[in-house]
Amino acid sequence: MNKDTLREEIAADEGVRLDVYLDHLGLPTVGIGHLIREADAEHGRPVGTQITPERCRQLFALDIVVTLEDCLALFDNWNDLPDECQLILANMAFNLGRSRLGKFIKLKAAIEACDYAEAATQMADSKWARQVPNRAGRLIDRMKALADG
Repeated sequence: MNKDTLREEIAADEGVRLDVYLDHLGLPTVGIGHLIREADAEHGRPVGTQITPERCRQLFALDIVVTLEDCLALFDNWNDLPDECQLILANMAFNLGRSRLGKFIKLKAAIEACDYAEAATQMADSKWARQVPNRAGRLIDRMKALADG
């Protein structure tokens, strides 16, 4: 998988904010969709606190590493999946996090069976798809395209 492509796609979906803001769930976030954690220097800082572009790149690089580790842990056949499938799943993992993506049991089974049509169905039949309909719609369409060969 081309990691530059992954970074570009996620940055486009997440947007880039050089200030602390509250995401759609009301959670403090900064940079490129980075959920602020207790260990982060930004923890406890008020909404509007600025970060540097370098800090944004640093957080994003760390988040991409975590995302790919999560995918490797969640999908037994991760390394055997087509690049496009990896890009789609990594985008979902970045957006949802490991614990929430891990609850997509039927999606995981479809991916392990390389049944991309069923994977697209499972993606569409989710709270996630209703929460981020534009992003989900694009990723679902891409998964369907994999099924169509």
